[in-house]
Amino acid sequence: MNTLPALPCYLNGEFTTLPHAKISVMDRGFIFGDGVYEVVPVYGGQLFRFEQHMARLGRSLKELRISNPVTRAQWADIATRLIADYAHSTGAGAENTDQLIYIQITRGVAMRDHVMPTDIAPTVFVMTNVMKLPSVDQREKGVACVTADDFRWEKAHIKATSLLGAVFARQISFDADALETVMFRGDNLSEAAASNVWVVKDGKLLGTPKDNLVLEGIRYGLIEEICAAQGISFELRRISRAEVLSADELLLSSATKEVLPVTRLDGLPVGNGQPGPVYAQLYAGYQGAKAAALLHPST
Repeated sequence: MNTLPALPCYLNGEFTTLPHAKISVMDRGFIFGDGVYEVVPVYGGQLFRFEQHMARLGRSLKELRISNPVTRAQWADIATRLIADYAHSTGAGAENTDQLIYIQITRGVAMRDHVMPTDIAPTVFVMTNVMKLPSVDQREKGVACVTADDFRWEKAHIKATSLLGAVFARQISFDADALETVMFRGDNLSEAAASNVWVVKDGKLLGTPKDNLVLEGIRYGLIEEICAAQGISFELRRISRAEVLSADELLLSSATKEVLPVTRLDGLPVGNGQPGPVYAQLYAGYQGAKAAALLHPST
C-alpha cells in the first residue's frame, strides 16, 4: 500500500497534512474532473510570478463559471504558511528550499449530474512539495522528445484538472525513453504534454499563438521580456511541422523545466544536436529574473 508523505497542505479552511486531507467521493473534481489548478514556483522561500499565476487562475475559473472563493491576499497567506511549514518539516530554512505550490479548485460536492450546479461551495485544496529542476547533464546536453498528434479537446487554454489527454501524451514519451511529447494539431505545432514549445530559426524565437488550442504558460510573458532585454526577435504565430523539424533550436518551458533545450526529436538531432546560443541567453535571463525576484519579492 502506498503511504502518502506527511507533507503540509490546506483543505477548505484547514491546514493539515496529505494523509489527513479528505474529500467527499461526490466531489465533482473526483467525478468529472470539474475543476482548475495552478502550480506556482517558489525560489528561496519566495513565490515567483505569483500575480501572473493568480491572473491565469482567475481566467480558468471564469471559463468554468466558478467564482474565486479565495481573495488574492488569502491565496498569498495560504501559500506563505505552507512554504514555512514545508521548510520546518524538512528542517531547512524557507530561504534554502525551492518548492512548488499546487492550487486546485473544484466546483464542489453534489449528486452526479452533468449540469453545473450553482448552489454549492467550491472545494479548495493547496499543497507544497520540493521542486525538482532539470539536471546539469540535461542542461548541458539537452533532452530527447518525440512527436505525436494532439488528440486533446479544443479548450486547452483552460488549466483544467481533467488531464487524461496530457497523461496519455506524456506516456507516449515515457514509453520512448524521452522527456516530452511535442504535439501537432494537423500540420501546426500546439504544445507538449506538460510544457510549451519554442522554435528558434535564424536567431528568432517563435512560439504558438495565445488561443484556445494551447495553455498560455506563465513563461510566455517572462520569455518575451527576456527576449526584449537580450535583443532576441520574438514572434507568436502558427508554426508548421516542417519548421519544427528544421529548427536550429527547440526549447521547452514550464514551471519545473524553466527553459530547457531539446537536442533530439524522434531520434534525430535538432540543429547541430547541442544546446544553442538562444537557449543560453534565455536561461541566463531566466536566472536573472529569479535573482531579481528574491531581491524584490512581490508578496
